[in-house]
Amino acid sequence: MPRARDLRPRHQQIAADLRDLIMRGDLGPGTQLPSTSQLVAQYGAANATIQHALKSLKDEGFLDSRVGKGVYVRDRQPLVVEAASYIPPAPGRFRYQLIAVTTAVPPADVADGLRLDPGATAVVRTRILFHDDQPVELSASYYPADIAAGSGLAKPAKIRGGAPQELAELGFPQRTFVDRISARPPTVEEAESLDLPDGTPVIRQLRVVHSDGERPVEASVLIKGAHLYELLYRQTVASE
Repeated sequence: MPRARDLRPRHQQIAADLRDLIMRGDLGPGTQLPSTSQLVAQYGAANATIQHALKSLKDEGFLDSRVGKGVYVRDRQPLVVEAASYIPPAPGRFRYQLIAVTTAVPPADVADGLRLDPGATAVVRTRILFHDDQPVELSASYYPADIAAGSGLAKPAKIRGGAPQELAELGFPQRTFVDRISARPPTVEEAESLDLPDGTPVIRQLRVVHSDGERPVEASVLIKGAHLYELLYRQTVASE
């Protein structure tokens, strides 16, 4: 079977090669890249193509230009997301901005996760997470209307103590959750809200939270720019 060809534009191929060298550590933080003329010779590409590739990596946070000195690899640490935890707000680092609180019919996979009847509505809280004032996650958390109606979950304001505390006070403490992870190109809203560099895919994380008796009480769709994140999974291996 013939091997598939990479049909991406040449600047994307070059950016992918340099990105791989950076992520593998072959080009470490503080390393100066070869000059543009050297990269032109190395990749057999036009000057404009090299500049386009470097701009893409600068937009993604991998590279930094120093006037009169050249282009250097940035000390860029990915945001590591452990599958077993939420990102807690931290003053000066992480903060949430509430965008809207509405009532809507959830997407099909959310409705399925919440075990809602066809056409049933849920309260949805939409937020943006910022890290050092950079938008890094767009989230929509859905709550069954019979649980959320009349509670702090349905009010257009931040919840003191957060949604887990509000659910616990309503008699639905969070016990377990299940994550489903996928990747895809962003929607227009996602690209604009997260200020994504051109061509950057997103990670879509669907989290369904269960309370006592395995009752689903929350389903969140979390959208993250794939260029900023690593997902970390841990599992204890049972000894024989």
